[in-house]
Amino acid sequence: MLRISRLRLPRLAGQCLLASTLAVGAMTLGSHAARADLRICNMTASRVGVALGYRDSRGWVTEGWWNLGVRSCETLVSGQLAARYYYVHAVDYDRGGEWAGRSLMCTREKEFSIRGLENCLARGYDRTGFFEVDTGQQRSWTIQLTEQNQQGALP
Repeated sequence: MLRISRLRLPRLAGQCLLASTLAVGAMTLGSHAARADLRICNMTASRVGVALGYRDSRGWVTEGWWNLGVRSCETLVSGQLAARYYYVHAVDYDRGGEWAGRSLMCTREKEFSIRGLENCLARGYDRTGFFEVDTGQQRSWTIQLTEQNQQGALP
């Protein structure tokens, strides 16, 4: 079972999100090889909200929101990673825009932990696009959210 730690604050009400091609990069932890976590780092000049999707022994789960300050990191999963693929959706609270992808998962405006990917709207949730992170079965992984025009930009 995954151990999740999260700073639980609601997303900003009425936030207008614009689709954007902000950048995202991923890298394994180098000098911290003994430590095993899934971390996300906000390398931007904005506050960012993050949601995470993954598959555990009981099926699909989406959870959120972690709120990251400017140029800060947060551990999303503590301990050795149990899955190869994780899915991330993030929003830029200060300048608008989002890091999104084609994998549709359930979310909601406030703090959430949702089981299953089916019938999001019928169950009262939003359907949100997440981008896939392939950890290559590494024991630990760090995802970096960066600003536009930096290495790792999404198409």
